[in-house]
This record gives sequence, C-alpha cells and structure tokens, in this order.
Amino acid sequence: MNSLTIALACLGGVVLAGIVVHGAWQARKAGPKRPDQTSLEQREPVLDGASGDRIEPSSGTVEEPEAPLPMVLPRRASQRIDALIDAIATLTLEAPVSGEMVLAHQPPTRRAGSKPFLVEGLNAETGEWEAPLPGQHYSEIQAGVQLANRTGALNEIEYSEFVQKIEPFADAIGAMADFPDMLDAANRARELDAFAGQCDAQLAVHLKARSAAWSVGYIQQHAARHGFVAGMVPGRLVLPSTEEGAPPVLTLTFDSQAALAEDPNQSPVRDVTLSFDVPQTDPSADPFIAWQASAQALSLGMDAGIVDDNGQPLSPQGFASIGNELNQLYDALAGRDLAAGSAAARRLFS
Repeated sequence: MNSLTIALACLGGVVLAGIVVHGAWQARKAGPKRPDQTSLEQREPVLDGASGDRIEPSSGTVEEPEAPLPMVLPRRASQRIDALIDAIATLTLEAPVSGEMVLAHQPPTRRAGSKPFLVEGLNAETGEWEAPLPGQHYSEIQAGVQLANRTGALNEIEYSEFVQKIEPFADAIGAMADFPDMLDAANRARELDAFAGQCDAQLAVHLKARSAAWSVGYIQQHAARHGFVAGMVPGRLVLPSTEEGAPPVLTLTFDSQAALAEDPNQSPVRDVTLSFDVPQTDPSADPFIAWQASAQALSLGMDAGIVDDNGQPLSPQGFASIGNELNQLYDALAGRDLAAGSAAARRLFS
C-alpha cells in the first residue's frame, strides 16, 4: 500500500469519526433539555409566606438536589354542615346518645348520588356541633346534604337517596327525623348552582417552549426553585399553601405520559400549564401575584412564551385586566358569604 492510499484511508477515518461525533452532538442538541447537575444561580423572585411582601432575587447559589421532588400528601380538613350550602335534616332524640352508637349506625357511605352529606351531633357537655366522636354524648343530631357542587345542583333523585339513608339511621338511634321539603331544597339547589356557575373560575396560562423541548427533570428543577413539589398525580406539581389542610396555591401541570415514561429525560415536553383555582384559594395567600410572578420567572428561566388558552401572548396589561376581573369575582363571592378560600366555598366548588 503506497503512501497516498494510507493518507486517504486515514483521512476517511477522520471524516467518519467526525460524522459520528457530529451526529451524536446533533442528537443530544435535538433532545429535550435536561436538568443542570451543577449549582445554578437563583434569580427568580419569591413571595414571603408570612407577609406577602416581595423578596428581591438572591445573588447566591443553591445546590440542586439529586433526589426527586418531595411530595405533599393532602390533609383533609374537617368539614362542617353549613345552612348556606346544605339542606339540613334535624334528628330529635328522646335522650342523649353516645358517640359510639352514632358512629355504629351511620350510613356506610355518606353520598347521595354525586352530593356528599355530613352528620353532626350537638355535644351534651360543650353545646357545640361536631362530627360524632367516641366517648361523647349528643342531645341532638343533624344531617346536611350539599345542595350543589361542580357536578351540578342536587336533584330530586339525589335528595330521595339522602332521605332513604338517613331514615334508617334515625330509627337505629331512636331519633325522629324532620326533613326539609324536597321541592324547596331542589329550588335552593338550582339557584345556588346558577350563582356558583357565574363565579367559578380557574385561571391558567401556558408556558410554551421557544426552542428546544424540556425533559421532566428540567421542568421539575426549575419549578423547585419556586417552591413547587410533586403532587399526587403524575405530571402535576403544586405550590403548597401555608395553611394546614388547604388546597395548593398554584398547580403546574404537563403531559402525564411524559412523567410516566421509562426514561422521563427522553420524553420531550413543550407545554406546561400554570393555574390556580379562584374559589378554592384564600386571597390572603396572594395567589394572583404568585401566579403572575411564577409565570414570568419560569418563562425566563425555561425560555418559554406565556400564552393564553387560544395561544395568544399574554402581556403585563393582560394580567392587569385579569386582576381587575378577579377582584369583582372576589366581591361577588364575599357578598354571598362564600368568600374565596372559606370552608363553605371549598365545599361548594369541589
């Protein structure tokens, strides 16, 4: 083999190696963005949970944890019967009964169709209404079925199911049950449902990748800087409330199939949704400010555009307009004694 042949062979090898390297580089470049393994500058503003004041961005660095995001397990807050949203049946007793007896004879499932109902007792010692407890005695019992929720108004069939479940319960504990008129309850339910339909709002914006798609880990890493943690559902991150048992302040959702993939870092995601549930969230938590600030900061960190449900860019002026409408909605809810974030509002808008 002469020197020219050897030189050509060497050159061909170099070119082939270059093609392989270039192909690998292009493949990685085309793949979704992955989380950084090094310290990243924390640039995004956050909200002080105690005062609601804005905290200026820090110039320090934080180490990104290798472990997955922590998960918040929701704690169900104690619910109470409320005449605003419940049709209430009174169970009159001849003599006080024990909490054990009440608990033993309660209906096994406390739902009438799609509507939940609650049972409470008037504590003979404290004079307070409460969910029945062992070791206590109750001089009166009441049961309340919810008039409306996000599935619609209580209808006559659901009301009849409620009566059918409470009557044998009343007999078992020696009580006389007095139920509201079914037609009156149905009318109240329809009126409450109409009001709720006018005031129900869940604000959402979409963050769209401008260039390369994101991996699941990349999304989680950026969201974690804002206090988001893993939710119970794949593809859902939440910003927890400082109030124990309260719904999250914000949610960040993306394709659940990407979150469930064998290798989530290989599943490209180009769209995430940032939202908050208006009636469920207490305004004192400043959800609107957190929603707007998180959207803007995530868009900068992830190189994303902020768009509405129609794909139109959302400007600061657009956020301001939404804020004005939100204040009107808060006023309407408060005027009905169903202030956003209150226990009754959370039950009604569930």
